[in-house]
Amino acid sequence: MKRILTILSLAMSLTTMAQTSPNKEPKDALDEKLFTEEQIFWSGKEAQNYTVANKVLTWWGDELIRLDRTECFIVDKKTGKEKLLFSRDDFNSWLGNDETFKQRSLRSIEFPYADKSLVLVGSEQGMALVDFKKKELTWKLLESDFVASKLSEKSLNFAYIQNGNLMVKTDGNKAKKITEDGNDDEIVYGQAVHRNEWGIEEGLFWSPDGKKLAFYRMDQSMVQNFPLPSYIQGDRVQDLHTRYPMAGDVSHKVTIGIYNTEAETLKYLDCGNPTDRFFTNISWSPDSKTVYLFEVNREQNKTKLDSYSAEDGKFVATLYKEESAKYVEPMAPIQFLPWNDKQFVLQTRADGYNHLYLYDVEGKLVKQITKGKFEVTEMVGFTPSTHSIVYKSREAGPIFENLYSISVDKGKVTKLDNGYGKHGGGYNKILSASGKYLFDSWSSHAVPRLIDVITIDKVAQKKKLSDVSYGVTILNADDSWAEKFEPTFETGTIKAADGVTDLCYRLVKPYNFDETKKYPAVVYVYGGPHARNVDDSWHYMARPWETIMSQKGYICFILDNRGSEGRGLEFEQATWHQLGKVEMEDQVKGAEFLKSLPYVDGDRLGVHGWSFGGFMTCSLMCDYPEIFKVGVAGGPVIDWKWYEIMYGERYMGTPQNNPEGYKNSSLLNKAGKLQGRLLVITGGSDPTVVPQNCLNFLNAAEQAGKQVDFYNYADEGHNMSGHKQVTLHKRITQYFEDFLK
Repeated sequence: MKRILTILSLAMSLTTMAQTSPNKEPKDALDEKLFTEEQIFWSGKEAQNYTVANKVLTWWGDELIRLDRTECFIVDKKTGKEKLLFSRDDFNSWLGNDETFKQRSLRSIEFPYADKSLVLVGSEQGMALVDFKKKELTWKLLESDFVASKLSEKSLNFAYIQNGNLMVKTDGNKAKKITEDGNDDEIVYGQAVHRNEWGIEEGLFWSPDGKKLAFYRMDQSMVQNFPLPSYIQGDRVQDLHTRYPMAGDVSHKVTIGIYNTEAETLKYLDCGNPTDRFFTNISWSPDSKTVYLFEVNREQNKTKLDSYSAEDGKFVATLYKEESAKYVEPMAPIQFLPWNDKQFVLQTRADGYNHLYLYDVEGKLVKQITKGKFEVTEMVGFTPSTHSIVYKSREAGPIFENLYSISVDKGKVTKLDNGYGKHGGGYNKILSASGKYLFDSWSSHAVPRLIDVITIDKVAQKKKLSDVSYGVTILNADDSWAEKFEPTFETGTIKAADGVTDLCYRLVKPYNFDETKKYPAVVYVYGGPHARNVDDSWHYMARPWETIMSQKGYICFILDNRGSEGRGLEFEQATWHQLGKVEMEDQVKGAEFLKSLPYVDGDRLGVHGWSFGGFMTCSLMCDYPEIFKVGVAGGPVIDWKWYEIMYGERYMGTPQNNPEGYKNSSLLNKAGKLQGRLLVITGGSDPTVVPQNCLNFLNAAEQAGKQVDFYNYADEGHNMSGHKQVTLHKRITQYFEDFLK
């Protein structure tokens, strides 16, 4: 049964349409109120004029700082009033007008010390610290040509990767070369490993005291070298190859080194043979003596948390184990309680949903901290004075993300916001140093953006639900589209193909919607894990392209099928070992819902998606040609045997142990079923979904006597860069205009 959640939004949209009826205005005036691609896509030439207003904020201890291009302000947390801290010109003069560190904008500066008036700035040539009270440069480090780096703010020791090898520079000393065999191809140091899965984003990890460095070493010499030709970087074709470990093949080998800057010694953790083992979520003990990490086996159905001595690299203990009939997925490092260095917080979905658990250093479970049939989406930080944890979760519902605080001692949960919308977004650190304050940037379907400053201990004193900020609102952004004709954005739920599970959708109608007309409709799809398309954020998370399509007279429909994120393991794992099957069944239910609407022309349904969504687009066009007439697939996975081990094997197993699953999901076997018009787009140098996928699909279609349209963005990766985003979407739109309308 459909449940529309957008009565207020719909009423507002209809009111706007009534006040600015396009039928009563001349064509030029009408065109002025319609979006162009240059105005609506982030890389468009006029996009900044239609972007929702925002503020760049950070913390200096418990002082809230707003950063602008030319000025830096302290924001009063009670009144929202601003006081100038320093200007860009002043700041650059304190640098001694050194061009190396001269700031064109203050928006990227950092305040790393809660108790010191120091600002950290970086450039391609190094880093510097400026004391804005003393108005002088206090420290700088000049290095160049590094591909990864990490500064210890505690010791000012600096680690970086130069010419493939690990370099470490201690304060006042010449940089020391720690490794000799790195080359950024076969042997990779200090960078993200395992294809950035399990939350891995970096490869250098300083200890709390800044005296020891943990780092990744990845040997991928045994992994297939996949060619990625570059046709436009120079007069001759160049090979921008990548080491690509495909499902069922040989994987790379990762080890973890520990460099001690005081003893000038290098040790590797004694993990044993690294073959077919994945190491992730590296963390340190508060005393810098112990390293912790999660290990995942090749089958990805077992994980364990191990501790190692940082002095000699010896294994100490296994503190936690987890197994699954399908897969495990540790996504976050453990975090020690600031008030108890013998206990830490561990995140796991062992009970079916991601929750916080308290363990001691002996590996004993102290308690489960958060509980319920909802996902904790992020652990924001601690409030030590009340022994509390601030976190984000979807407790209020699958399309909401809210902020909460929970007492570790008593288990009392306090909601920190209004209970709807999507909160705490857009920033890395929203919590102050003491954990007593936070700034909350949030939106909902009817709220473009608000930023509230919350005094956490005052939240319990709220009188009613409408008390949003419990502090002060420092930004209430206007609708940046107010002068344009906006589509109507709606959301609701339909039943999945299992007849039980509710699935959330978004429906986008033209600004001049006429319920007596019949509109063509386009389904935008992703459908895979670790992504969602429907949230109670501004416009229900709608993509700009949906607005362009609605202006041209299309209904747009987006459904989060089973397998997408944020709904727990059972919801996500419904697709295990059979990618595409359940997802398509749910998307067909979405198409049936669309066709049931009196204003949708059921004979003119299209589908578009990218990456996993490209796989879904091709699959739907081939498996359900009677439903979907036109499709545009970007960067599509065609056969999961050509996707990487870490992601592909988690959800599909290997081609050797799940041959039927690979056979059923492969589009090579389905190309002959294609009946409608299909455009396939790829980045010619895509290192994520390598072009082998789409090129083989084109060949399979050719052999089956089917015509597939194709466009190759030379030298582009998995997503188009810069202004090509605009031209890309023009191309996609025109394809539907040519063949669906």
